[in-house]
Amino acid sequence: MKIFNTALGPCIEHNGNYFTVKNYDFDTLVNQPSLYDFLETMISELTPAENFELEAHLLPPIVSQEIWASGVTYLRSKTARMEESKDAGGGDFYDRVYSAERPEIFFKATAARTVGHKENIKIRRDSKWNVPEPELTLFVNSSGEIAGYTIGNDVSSRDIEGENPLYLPQAKSYDKSAAIGPGILVLKEPISRETEILLEIERAGEIIFSQSTRLTQMKREFPELVKYLTFDCTFKFGCFLMTGTGIVPPDSFSLVKADTVHISIEGIGKLSNTVE
Repeated sequence: MKIFNTALGPCIEHNGNYFTVKNYDFDTLVNQPSLYDFLETMISELTPAENFELEAHLLPPIVSQEIWASGVTYLRSKTARMEESKDAGGGDFYDRVYSAERPEIFFKATAARTVGHKENIKIRRDSKWNVPEPELTLFVNSSGEIAGYTIGNDVSSRDIEGENPLYLPQAKSYDKSAAIGPGILVLKEPISRETEILLEIERAGEIIFSQSTRLTQMKREFPELVKYLTFDCTFKFGCFLMTGTGIVPPDSFSLVKADTVHISIEGIGKLSNTVE
C-alpha cells in the first residue's frame, strides 16, 4: 500500500482504493510503529473515498523531514565520479569510498528545497553540466527503521563536484535540487533486490535518453546505509535517504530548461519533473 501527502491530508492507497485520513497528520502517520500492520488495520475501519482525484490534491511526501543521500553505491556511479574529478586529483577518493567500510553519506535537502511529482526542478545557473540521478529513496522513521520507499531525483552539477570534491554541497544542495514522490510505498517485507529503476529524459516531446538498472547492482545494503545515517544523528520526524544511482547519462549530456525527467520504479510508480 502507499501513503500520499495531499492538500486534504494524508491519503492511503490500497488495491486501487483511496482512503483519506482525518485523525493523523502526515508526520504522525508515517512514524507509526509497524507501519504496514497499522495501515492495514486503519483501512479496515475506513470507507474508500469516491471519485478521488489524487493528482489534483497531491503534495510532495515530505513535511518535517530532511533528505540525505548516499553516493558511490553502484559501480557505474563510482566510475563516473572518478572520471569527472580526475583532473582535480580527487579521482581515487571515489574508488576508496566504494571499497571502504564506511559509505558516503551527505545532506541533500530540507522540505522547503524539495519538489514533488509534476513540480519543477532546477539546474544551477553557475553550472554547465547537470544531470538527474534516479534513486530508490528510503523513508527511515523516527526510530531509525526503514518504513517505506519512494522515488528520488538527486539533481547534480557534475562540473562543480568534479572541480573539487569539497564542492559537493554546492553541486548537490540548492533550491529545487531534490524531487521525491509521488508517494511512499509501504511493504510487509523489504523491497525486492530485483526491483527495476528506469530513467527517461524527454526533450521537445522526444525521449532522448533511456536506461534502466536493478537494485541487484548496488554494492551496499540498505540497513548498512541506515546504520551510518542514524549513528549519533536522530530524526524526530524521520528522514529520507537517497541510496545512490546506477544510471549515469554520457558525459556529453547535460540537462537544459524544459527537459522533463521521468523516473519509474517498480511498485512505487513514476516521478516526473520538468527543468524550469
